[in-house]
Amino acid sequence: MSGARYGAGGTEQGGARYGGYPGGATRAGGESEGPGFETLAIHAGQDPDPVTGAVVPAVSVATTFAQEAVGRHAGYDYSRSGNPTRGALEACVASLEGAAGAAAFASGLAAEDAVLHLLEPGDHLIVPDDAYGGTYRLVSQVWGRLGIAHTSVGLSDLAAVAAAWRPETRMVWAETPTNPRLGIVDIAALAELVHARGARLVVDNTFATPWLQRPLALGADVVVHSATKYLGGHSDVVGGIVASNDAEVLERIAFVQNSVGAVPGPWDCYLTLRGIKTLAVRVERQCATAATVVAALEGHPGVETVLWPGLTGHPGHEVAARQMRGFGGMVSFVVAGGEEAALAVAAGTRLWTLAESLGAVESLIEHPHRMTHASVAGSPLEVPSGLLRLSVGLETPDDLVSDLLGALERATG
Repeated sequence: MSGARYGAGGTEQGGARYGGYPGGATRAGGESEGPGFETLAIHAGQDPDPVTGAVVPAVSVATTFAQEAVGRHAGYDYSRSGNPTRGALEACVASLEGAAGAAAFASGLAAEDAVLHLLEPGDHLIVPDDAYGGTYRLVSQVWGRLGIAHTSVGLSDLAAVAAAWRPETRMVWAETPTNPRLGIVDIAALAELVHARGARLVVDNTFATPWLQRPLALGADVVVHSATKYLGGHSDVVGGIVASNDAEVLERIAFVQNSVGAVPGPWDCYLTLRGIKTLAVRVERQCATAATVVAALEGHPGVETVLWPGLTGHPGHEVAARQMRGFGGMVSFVVAGGEEAALAVAAGTRLWTLAESLGAVESLIEHPHRMTHASVAGSPLEVPSGLLRLSVGLETPDDLVSDLLGALERATG
């Protein structure tokens, strides 16, 4: 395995001038003082090439690396164990999350699977009662068969979390905002409860991104991302990330990464790094456009409910305003008329592409009940059949609103 076990701020693998956040006062979303987010997104782990001066780090496609002698090498021996391009991505995300280290995986679910390897047979896990369907499928149908029990509760209700606790509870898995109901969890309060009971808190930060929220600074032990979404940002790469400040966690994650081998290829890492460079400007614009879309949906006769944490009536609004820099580019709403009307809206847009995934430059619309969350149909996590989820992109806001309202009017009259 390579000498640098995981990409981290300031490690040899990252090789970056801006390898990590120094300590200091915190900004909105838990961001520490130091080099700004945009600076880190462009420079962390990505110094100019020392030989050619190229401002974009070279993509290392090598599978193996020459050694001076047995066990003596320049930090890399075999590309599954460590790759310079992957190391640059890991160093960059570690800096953005304010983490001691990060590990990249071939998908978001591969990253989640690696985190679940922190548990042992007989352990108990608490998950959200509105978790992403793929996460719940992994927990219930894969790890459940291997002896990991789970309980689903609303994590915004700390009393419910305490009531679900068992002597063998070792981990709480949170999403905030949740997918697709956009629920909000008070990370700091939940971390206090979890740590008082000797367990770990994992936060899926995919929807918020480190631009809007940094869970480690708020008390979380582990952060996971589907890098396929906002980090990549262009619907052209699949990947996952795990980040932490806990040395024991990082050692275990690095061991699993190398032993299981679910690693991204160098081109995937390059594409993700390229996407991250514009993460801040993309998410800032997507948040602003989401607010415009929400304003158009509220009060529309074809809409029963709008779910977005930026709304003052949202039950998690105050917490989101406190722990996030903005309210995100994801919007969900329930269509009046139920499932058939919702399906008609989803099929009736022109600019909003009917597709799974999220967080990219193009705006997407999907029907979670039949698409991304079909795996939880019939379970306590079942999504309302009239709900649609929007991923707001970078198109002209007025065009998006006009397209969506036209589809609503045609579907609901």
